[in-house]
Formats: sequence, structure tokens, C-alpha cells
Amino acid sequence: MERIINLHIEKLPEGVYLATSDDIQGLVAQGRTVSEAIEIARDVARRLFEAKMEREGGLVSLPAVSDKFDYTLVIGT
Repeated sequence: MERIINLHIEKLPEGVYLATSDDIQGLVAQGRTVSEAIEIARDVARRLFEAKMEREGGLVSLPAVSDKFDYTLVIGT
């Protein structure tokens, strides 16, 4: 099942992008591009989510993906 996690992405002075989330404690990912930061964040989120499920006996507090939702698409030009 897919879950929705909101990310905060900011460009650091060093030129890299930092992704964090209020939805999953400990989620921090850094990439050279927005896309790379998102991919790394997805992997980190999956691992943190699985660890949380093991600790809390399968309790899930993140919303599932519904049939309809908005998504911000980032493209390079």
C-alpha cells in the first residue's frame, strides 16, 4: 500500500537540496538535484516507516494514497 508523506525541500548555500519531513521523524535526505533528493528521501522514508511498523506492531499513522490527489511535478528545462 502506498502512503503520502509531505516533504520540505530547500536549496542550501552549498548548492545541494535538503529534504526533510514533519510526517516521519528522522527523515533527512540530501541530493545534487531536487529529483535526487526526492529519490533518496523515498528510500529513507521507506526504511524509517518499516522500522516504525516493527516497533509499534504494525500501527500506521500515515494517510494512504486516495483515488484522487494533487502532486507537484518538477521538471528540468
